[in-house]
Amino acid sequence: MSFRFHSGSSLTAAVSLLLLVYKASASGCDFFTGSWVVDGSYPLYNASACPFIEREFSCQNNGRPDSLYTKFRWKPLHCNLQRFNGADFLERFKGKSIMFVGDSLSRNQWQSLTCTLHSSMPEAKYNLTRQGDLSIFTFPDYKVNVMLDRNVYLVDVAREKIGRVLKLDSIEGSKLWNGIDVLIFNTWHWWNRRGPTQPWDYIEVGGEIKKDMDRMLAFEIALTTWARWVDSNIDPAKTLVFFQGISPSHYNGTLWDEPSAKSCAGQQQPVAGSTYPGGLPPAVEVLKGVLSKITKPVTLLDVTTLSLLRKDAHPSIYGLGGSAGLDCSHWCLPGVPDTWNEILYNLLP
Repeated sequence: MSFRFHSGSSLTAAVSLLLLVYKASASGCDFFTGSWVVDGSYPLYNASACPFIEREFSCQNNGRPDSLYTKFRWKPLHCNLQRFNGADFLERFKGKSIMFVGDSLSRNQWQSLTCTLHSSMPEAKYNLTRQGDLSIFTFPDYKVNVMLDRNVYLVDVAREKIGRVLKLDSIEGSKLWNGIDVLIFNTWHWWNRRGPTQPWDYIEVGGEIKKDMDRMLAFEIALTTWARWVDSNIDPAKTLVFFQGISPSHYNGTLWDEPSAKSCAGQQQPVAGSTYPGGLPPAVEVLKGVLSKITKPVTLLDVTTLSLLRKDAHPSIYGLGGSAGLDCSHWCLPGVPDTWNEILYNLLP
């Protein structure tokens, strides 16, 4: 089922979406620059009302005693975000499919959207199925599919005689993305993994096998491969493409002007204001550089800065591993990914 833009033409769709790449509305309002304010009407849902929430994101169910982190609303400097309306979302996307593609931060955002929608429409029937790395959450009455494709590098990892090979020029996994109405991509957190948690033994690039290489360069090459896929396969009149942006971690308090803090553990307040003292991760510049070269429209969910300000919103010791598995990378739910989805909701036609 195709999207219907102003004139129905691909050209109009492309022009319309290009205007959204870094601006968040036709008025030119930037949704991504702002600050966090306390709002008693938040969160959008309670974890107890989301029966399928995964343990690693369910901080309060895991014993987190404070709840102020759930009460913050993102306020852009020069405009307001329209509050997420689950009933409106499902009506507008009847018969359509939305797919998150990426690592566990994509799962974080996917889980946020499914919890928000279910909590908005608790009487609506739903089905949740998993087939390998593909998770499908369906609202059958609306024929809406909210999907997750776990694909941590976007490019392929193949088992060969020499071992597991990360193929920076190959993107066969993209077969799952064809025919999807809204695609939200993400990759970054796995690119610096080494040792036992690194899921490959060699890298292949340009027909050459390497034991290893500069990881930021590998990230850029893989993104470029993905960008070529977008330019070759996306019809802007039928498919909207987003990139989640770089979700940050908080393991060094010096970056938020608190040198005594060695991690996010015990943090209960966001960083005040609109800027993060430690600046942006280098991956952001690489990502924006690749996106600037894509000819098809791709909207960046530029969530890095707003997420950097939320040192208080990670699971820390209230995640999957408990006190033995300090998690300052993922996000509690309800929490920051709900804001990512609220911005997504405001950007969708």
